[in-house]
Amino acid sequence: MSSVASEATRRRTFAVIAHPDAGKSTLTEALALHAHVISEAGAVHGKGNRKSTVSDWMDMEKDRGISIASSALQFEYAPVGHEGEPYVINLVDTPGHADFSEDTYRVLSAVDAAVMLIDAAKGLEPQTLKLFRVCKARGLPIVTVVNKWDRVGREPLELVDEIVNEIDLQPTPLYWPVGEAGDFRGLAHISDEGEADTYVHFIRTAGGSTIAPEEHYSPDDASSKEGEAWDTAVEEVELLAADGALHNQELFEQCVTSPIIFASAMLNFGVHQILDTLCAIAPAPQPKQDREIDGEFSGVVFKVQAGMDRNHRDTLAFMRVVSGEFDRGMQVTHAQSGRTFSTKYALTVFGRNRDTVETAYPGDIIGLVNAGSLAPGDTIYTGKAIQYPPMPQFAPEHFRTLRAKSLGKYKQFRKALDQLDAEGVVQILRNDLRGDAAPIMAAVGPMQFEVMQARMEVEYNVETVTEPVPYSVARRTDAESAEALGRQRGVEIFTRSDGELIALFGDKWKLAFVEKENPDLTIEPLIAD
Repeated sequence: MSSVASEATRRRTFAVIAHPDAGKSTLTEALALHAHVISEAGAVHGKGNRKSTVSDWMDMEKDRGISIASSALQFEYAPVGHEGEPYVINLVDTPGHADFSEDTYRVLSAVDAAVMLIDAAKGLEPQTLKLFRVCKARGLPIVTVVNKWDRVGREPLELVDEIVNEIDLQPTPLYWPVGEAGDFRGLAHISDEGEADTYVHFIRTAGGSTIAPEEHYSPDDASSKEGEAWDTAVEEVELLAADGALHNQELFEQCVTSPIIFASAMLNFGVHQILDTLCAIAPAPQPKQDREIDGEFSGVVFKVQAGMDRNHRDTLAFMRVVSGEFDRGMQVTHAQSGRTFSTKYALTVFGRNRDTVETAYPGDIIGLVNAGSLAPGDTIYTGKAIQYPPMPQFAPEHFRTLRAKSLGKYKQFRKALDQLDAEGVVQILRNDLRGDAAPIMAAVGPMQFEVMQARMEVEYNVETVTEPVPYSVARRTDAESAEALGRQRGVEIFTRSDGELIALFGDKWKLAFVEKENPDLTIEPLIAD
């Protein structure tokens, strides 16, 4: 095996995804804590004393307690008893609000597996269902984690049935809870044959800010210690095993089954079991298109982000290494433009902390500094030309104009607009009638507008105002149809930054009327995926 292939086999690259407030950022912190990257988790009890997690770097994230932008963390981890070099974990914590689902979907194109968090009390919520289906449609293996088992919640078998019935995905227990929701005592480890062969008992720590000590018991000792709680767990596991809910690696990688683990990220219960599971069964990076893992270098940009550090007024292009070895300073070709550039400044990023990276391998996520020509979905490579599929752009559902409060800030306004548009914070629509001073922002959710305004003020010192527009539906059109559509009352034509012509309609009834009266015109949905 080549050195690049060997490095790739120890990479595990995954995203943490869920409905808002399921505990994604708290779990991210807990995983970093168990890998001994940090000494104390950032999320602690008490509203007045709540710290922000290291993966939340934006002021709005800290103020609201949710993740607004995806954040990439890389660290090494060696499971207990592991021999040889440790695994390299590339973990992406995704936005915690449905308004930023476009950012989450981009992340899913850059990872090899997903950890899906489910709230023990709420089960499958709307955003969870949507993300599950996207992962399954893409064939992205999913490890299901039922979080907050330390709080009152639903029955574990009820949660399993809901997953089976709602998304046709069969959970297979790897660690089953001992004690009902709200009385989390520990986990029963499940063997390949579907038997509870070990009991892991957790000991609480102050505030759950440090690693929870564990005690391990045999099944007989577990029965003596926990009595009915252990017996109930064993019975539930046996029921699932009799129904065929056993882990099968091939079915897991085909997204037919999903290993399930119960945990409390806040108390650090079940956290290293999640890491151990990912190291053991999550797929390593695989070849894509005609590039072998140990072939020539290629990578895909899935996110562009500025303003992560006020001391560094730079832009980071987050890139997933797809094939070959990346060496800092190497000359690469930008597939979309055909231009070459040097990767002189490359970083690994841990929240706002950044370290220079000299070498990276397939599965690694690194930040390229001030690579201004790069946009989400772009490919860079060496050697033989290659271009990976572009990132999907979501169909926007909310629209507002944006302009600077002061005309004296117009130059900074344009600079900020171009940068944040390139990052994909919102989609920017322009036409000659409105000019560059008052373009229209198009977004999946209205909170994207708040982020746009906040970042303009904090990072570019530009105060802005927004105004509503009388549109609620967007469709793609072409140059031949644009002129006729533009003559329709209640329809306006814009050009998006990628060159697409976008027609905005007042509402779905106006759209239906125009389509009926003009069947020959090009009016197409903006397809996200």
